[in-house]
Amino acid sequence: MGKAKRAHLEHSVLRWARAIALCPSYSFSLICKRSILLPLFLESTNLCKVIFMEHPRSQHTLDAFQTFLTTPLETTLQQHIQADDQQAILKLFQQTVATVPAYASFLCAQGVDPTSIQTIADFQQLPLTSKENYLRQYPLPQLCRQGQLERCDMIAVSSGSTGQPSFWARSLNDEFQIATRFEQIFHDSFQADQRRTLAVVCFALGTWVGGMYTANCCRHLASKGYPLTVITPGNNKLEILRVVQALAPQFEQVVLLGYPPFLKDVIDSGIAQGIDWQPYHIKLVMAGEVFSEAWRSLVGSRLGSTDFCYDSASLYGTADAGVLGNETPLSICIRRWFADHPDAARSQFGESRLPTLVQYDPISRYFEVQDGTLLFSGDAGIPLIRYHISDNGGLISYPQMLQFLSEWGFDPIGMLQNNRGVYPLPFVYVFGRSHFTVSYFGANVYPENVTVGLEQAPICEWVTGKFVMQVTDDADQNKRLAIAVELAPGVEASQEKRRAIATAIHHHLQRLNSEFAHYVPESYQTPQITLHSTGDPEYFPIGVKHRYTRA
Repeated sequence: MGKAKRAHLEHSVLRWARAIALCPSYSFSLICKRSILLPLFLESTNLCKVIFMEHPRSQHTLDAFQTFLTTPLETTLQQHIQADDQQAILKLFQQTVATVPAYASFLCAQGVDPTSIQTIADFQQLPLTSKENYLRQYPLPQLCRQGQLERCDMIAVSSGSTGQPSFWARSLNDEFQIATRFEQIFHDSFQADQRRTLAVVCFALGTWVGGMYTANCCRHLASKGYPLTVITPGNNKLEILRVVQALAPQFEQVVLLGYPPFLKDVIDSGIAQGIDWQPYHIKLVMAGEVFSEAWRSLVGSRLGSTDFCYDSASLYGTADAGVLGNETPLSICIRRWFADHPDAARSQFGESRLPTLVQYDPISRYFEVQDGTLLFSGDAGIPLIRYHISDNGGLISYPQMLQFLSEWGFDPIGMLQNNRGVYPLPFVYVFGRSHFTVSYFGANVYPENVTVGLEQAPICEWVTGKFVMQVTDDADQNKRLAIAVELAPGVEASQEKRRAIATAIHHHLQRLNSEFAHYVPESYQTPQITLHSTGDPEYFPIGVKHRYTRA
């Protein structure tokens, strides 16, 4: 390369590098698309030193982004599968003690000497952290590395079940490991590396975790070279339908990303307006709620799905730490088999309801189980060590899962179309939190059991899928299982519909929930159904996060 041309390129590199310092998430993606500049930029050591002396965070951002952009998904996963997850978590613990003031103070208050934690057995004796005993006890900056909130470039908000806001700081670097979870779905399930794809973000936008996080991760995939375009109508149903109809013909497939009941509402509303979804080749990415395989089949059939294991996937995510795991074609195939074999499901998971089943990267998130609830540790803007999230669930290694299924005569890998996306990653199953159940004659009744009854034809055409269950007393002070059901728009209540819904729910409660079948006297098993119009203010107020149980 001639001196004049090189001088011109170095001037361009300097200009773009300074742009990184001002806006790394945007400007660097522009550099990456200029292949002639990027190699020169990376090899220009002296130039980098000058730039990063002025902006220390930029080198870390540059390294993380370069690794994400240039490392194929398969390579990343294989490296993590082969890595020692126990040594990785001990290293994260040591880094957190050394750099996060709140965690060092927390251990001191608990009488723990950090230097005594040398083995994984030592690590497993560390006190648990939680929102109550850790996150709410220290100022937000003290929860961040070096006690500096300004080291994070974004804050999201969640209010949880109490309504009290919690703030979650993160940086651009934190998003790359989460973007890898999205990449597993877009690459392995949707083949979005080969197909022009429109990603429609249907999560609420604003300060909440889901919408902005999802949009950013999808844009990172686009920066990596995926033919992926993102649009963000948020949870505005009319705008979603408008942009899909206008833009979908320009793409080979459309991915809707949102909460399961909201996506179903969008799909049903589109059908009511005469939209034929099948030509758009719709895929779904979901998070936030457990759904049944009957629900997946129902919604998939309305979209014209051709393979339920490859056309949708759910994320196991939390406001606390982003995405912890994700469905894969393999985990979906296994879960669908468990849905058809409730005896096997009870043997494996120990309960009469079907949990969310995902695979996870043990280097990204290190899971443990204590007293039937999940703990995890992971790096983020607020690093978390042995964090108790209160989700009921458990862990199953990859060999254990395949061995169990083999003993029941099922080969999930042989059932899949191909081996794309089949990795020997461990499984985590999640039931959710126990206070989302009601106790009836000593039997735990789960929303997941009731949902299956509402998803049967023709009932699924009458209802939105939302309901509220509670145990009430009749005039003689006898307990009754009462379920309020939300009707779909324009559907009128009738005695025939009430009877059909009660019969369907009763049937599937008996089939799926052995406690219900054996503990509840037969004369008390049929639930009392009330039907309510869409948006009923007492049970189904619009704009409020729905709860399926009531005290």
